[in-house]
Amino acid sequence: MANRLFVSVDLDGLEDAIESVQERFDGVSGLRLTDPEQAHITLKFLGDTDPDRVDDIVTALEGAVEDSGVEPFEAEFGGLGVFPALSYISVVWVGVRDGQGGAELTALHEAVEARTVAMGFDPEDHEFTPHATIARMDHAGGKETVQDTVKNEDPDVGRLRVEEIRLKESELGPDGPTYRTVESVSL
Repeated sequence: MANRLFVSVDLDGLEDAIESVQERFDGVSGLRLTDPEQAHITLKFLGDTDPDRVDDIVTALEGAVEDSGVEPFEAEFGGLGVFPALSYISVVWVGVRDGQGGAELTALHEAVEARTVAMGFDPEDHEFTPHATIARMDHAGGKETVQDTVKNEDPDVGRLRVEEIRLKESELGPDGPTYRTVESVSL
């Protein structure tokens, strides 16, 4: 059976700060908050993958880290954004502060993208924006509240030392996805 896999940088240690950002959205109609314990930046979504490919993927990720030239670095998280646009919101996210780790995350994404596409995984169809999803919009009931908050607030989430990327498995359940680390690759 195939596993839903993705490659991430996890926001370990920032759970309380993420939860305090999410409190701005408590009770907003149509908005479903994500589990702060699972906050991460997706470098590459691989999708349903044969478990027999995991070893090859890990080897590719090790190569991607080497290709990227990225050493352990500090990243600072904060600010709010949405996808795809303020006029139509499906995801609310916190981002990476300018000059505070975005270049390194982008370099890691590009290297992981190159290595995984070479293995036959689908290329990304949108530009990479380093972000951690904090909520999903199921319907537009509270859209104006979300728009106002995103436009007018610039919360700080905190700093994190990024020392590894992780291959994660996503298991979809009735209460949303649960993530499990399959393998970690050090920078």
